[in-house]
Amino acid sequence: MAKKNAGLGRGLSAILGEVEEAYQNDLNDNSGLVVEIDLDKIKPNPLQPRKIFDAASLQELAASIEEHGLLQPILIYEDSQQPEHYFLIAGERRLRASKLAKKESIKAIIVDVQEEKLRELALIENIQREDLNPMDLAQSYKELIEDYGITHEEVAKRLSKSRTQITNTLRLLELDEKVQAMILENKISQGHAKVLVTLSKEQQLLVANSIIGQKLSVHDTEKIVRQFKEESKNAKNLESKKDSSSSKMLHHDSIVKLKEICEDLQSQSIRANLVKNKLIVEFSNDEEVEKFSKILPIHGF
Repeated sequence: MAKKNAGLGRGLSAILGEVEEAYQNDLNDNSGLVVEIDLDKIKPNPLQPRKIFDAASLQELAASIEEHGLLQPILIYEDSQQPEHYFLIAGERRLRASKLAKKESIKAIIVDVQEEKLRELALIENIQREDLNPMDLAQSYKELIEDYGITHEEVAKRLSKSRTQITNTLRLLELDEKVQAMILENKISQGHAKVLVTLSKEQQLLVANSIIGQKLSVHDTEKIVRQFKEESKNAKNLESKKDSSSSKMLHHDSIVKLKEICEDLQSQSIRANLVKNKLIVEFSNDEEVEKFSKILPIHGF
């Protein structure tokens, strides 16, 4: 079937708008954008933000495609080095499931877009179309921000999400790597993860293992985290009191030493006084200075 391009000569927002129209319209019509492409002519997406694909979920999607057909076309662009072959931009789950369903071809929209826009298009289309794992989503946000030099606010506007949601999701990247792996493997939820991010990495791993081992709810996890924070706060207060007590003892010992030195100096007829915890010494001659220098070592100075 002859290929039909979406987005010729237009910007990214125009392309996404046309793709949205194709998704929403009846696939038998949809303004002629959707074409049928042989599966063996489509190469994996080199920019795919999703890292893990759940096998059971793919099998379910494959069964649905066998029974009902593909309800959403994938998004592809032509390989400039190999005509009539394509790279996937978005829809890798649909592509994999179609292969599992032993389909020979798949409905697709071919996009003609500038190379520098492909990464952004892949990231945004995947974020909007697929139920990404929270860690994959956080990584996608990070890549958009770093690659295009935009703010959290700009990402939020571009994706029609709140800035707080973008920021909170990005914070998941601060989690311990082992905890991130647990989220990728769907062993703990995003709700759990948002609670864990407030802990130290050592505590994160400890609580994450407890979540899995004891099947803790988010509410249970919040209780444990509050307990950790309370214990940490109490420990800091105790340490602060110890430091204060040590400081007072040190101060007292220093005053006692200064008094002893002052008395020693006075016994040698050297004018010395302790004023506001400061030792003030007045010398009349070099001999008194020499006596003073001999007295200090006796007191540990």
